[in-house]
Amino acid sequence: MTTTNYIRTALLLGLLTGLILVCGHLLGGRTGMIFALGLGAVMNFGSYWFSDKIVLATYRAKPVTEAEAPQLHAIVDGLVARAGLPKPKLYVLPQKAPNAFATGRNPSHAAVAVTHGLLELMDREEVEGVIAHELAHVKNRDILISSIAATIACAIALLATMARWGAIFGGVGGRDDRQGGLLGLLAMAIVAPLAAMVIQMAVSRSREYAADATGAAIAGNPHGLARALEKLGRYSKRVPMNASPATSHMFIVMPLSGRGLMNLFSTHPPVEERIRRLLGR
Repeated sequence: MTTTNYIRTALLLGLLTGLILVCGHLLGGRTGMIFALGLGAVMNFGSYWFSDKIVLATYRAKPVTEAEAPQLHAIVDGLVARAGLPKPKLYVLPQKAPNAFATGRNPSHAAVAVTHGLLELMDREEVEGVIAHELAHVKNRDILISSIAATIACAIALLATMARWGAIFGGVGGRDDRQGGLLGLLAMAIVAPLAAMVIQMAVSRSREYAADATGAAIAGNPHGLARALEKLGRYSKRVPMNASPATSHMFIVMPLSGRGLMNLFSTHPPVEERIRRLLGR
């Protein structure tokens, strides 16, 4: 990992841990803050070592062997040879919506996951383009910070849920610690947009453009990825995906179709602009 990535990762962990502590304090005063501090310590450790496993488990991803998916393995074998990367573990998500993501803490501990829907929808060159894009995230060292952001954002969402229930039942902790239901409601109201803002700061739209360009170079041409993005953009609006906002930034295209704040905090640039840049139009 480069020094820049170390700094970015440390900054992200610090910001999200601070947000967890604030939410814990609003939720239950000193008691809530102590709980949040413990949760933050566990999440910081777990997100570095186990974030990939957590995200894969969240989507019930299943590892696929070469015997089960020979064409997929053949595509990956060719691409990693061109990219000079170790072969990642391959997973398939049991979802009809076409999409894909990469995760892991470094190229030697990387995983690439695709949905059943993507394998059914795409031809070989398009699958190659998608996999090349995900390998570009591995090569560009995007995967650790994306996985950490997803894992800790899930913890923040958990605290937001606890804040909601705390508001309903009058807070948690002792009489001196209790901040009251209104502060719990306030925590719930600010947590989601703040988490989205932090993730957007950490995982900027520019990394998707960079991964598209690097992916096209790995694949040898931009056409497969461009056609894949066109299909993904079209089908993502028609086939809903059961995805969490906390992990949506990891996918090749936004798996959520929300408007308003969802678009405001989107970590993905418009598909049309990505295609235009890929094809040099």
